[in-house]
Amino acid sequence: MAEALRLGEEARGTTAPNPNVGCVIALAGAVVGRGATKPGGRPHAEAVALADAAERARGATLFTTLEPCAHRSHRGPTCAHLIVAAGVSRVVAAIEDPDPRTAGDGFRILRDAGIAVEVGLNADEARNGMAGWLTRLKLGRPRITLKLALSIDGKIALPSGESKWITGEDARAHVHLERARSDMILVGRGTLLADQPRLDVRLPGLEERSPRRALLTRGEPVENWETLSSPEDVFRLHDVNDLLVEGGSSTATAFLAADLVDRILLYRAPIIIGEGRQSVGYIGLDAIGDAHGRWEARDGRSLGIDRLEVYERVRTH
Repeated sequence: MAEALRLGEEARGTTAPNPNVGCVIALAGAVVGRGATKPGGRPHAEAVALADAAERARGATLFTTLEPCAHRSHRGPTCAHLIVAAGVSRVVAAIEDPDPRTAGDGFRILRDAGIAVEVGLNADEARNGMAGWLTRLKLGRPRITLKLALSIDGKIALPSGESKWITGEDARAHVHLERARSDMILVGRGTLLADQPRLDVRLPGLEERSPRRALLTRGEPVENWETLSSPEDVFRLHDVNDLLVEGGSSTATAFLAADLVDRILLYRAPIIIGEGRQSVGYIGLDAIGDAHGRWEARDGRSLGIDRLEVYERVRTH
């Protein structure tokens, strides 16, 4: 299952509107097939792994990060039926598919065919890996990650607006990795005019993983950029699982004020700027008590000279 999770994670940012599933087939203690959901969402991970295993899938155990699909499509048979036809003897899945078109029917098809089914192995890791797709199913919008690069004293730029570069090379490389795992990157018009950002992926071997670019603006559209007139427009992004918001302060403030940020990546550099530009403006809080309990620290690590802190929004519904 660890290998299936790794394969699924590698596919994140390429499979929308489908989930980034990973699948491994094992027989007699050896891996005989591997697969991940292909770019654009087809073929599914199980179909890829079964094709890789071929006849060696008969009598094997199939590990998948998500319940095999059971809803029929004009694009081919369901993964559940493919598994039955391949003669797999056992299926181990991390989580059940919450999509109502499958939602347990995949497991039922497998069990009706005499295939042993186990569910729940590494479930938390699978949910984390497919958080974008799961968020879109639950909330009707992508999972939204806000990236902030700050000084020790919480500034994002000098009073003049200069901000290149606050963080070091290791932190910037991590941002590029996050871009490669996203379906879309968004900035505000002010950031576009001031910085002319490329918003591409410049890591060796991942250059082709540069996501779509979006602009938050009520002004005229910009060529080669998709436009959102307000943060609430994320609800019309039906082919985006993970959205990365990179700047600037007004855009970060707008998304936080609308309570649409699910995750914050805070890259803190060991510098003090003093007077400078704040990372976030007024987001609608009038009492300190209202700020507590909203965010949970999920990770923290050093990236060269800088520090990464990861926070997730605490939601009770």
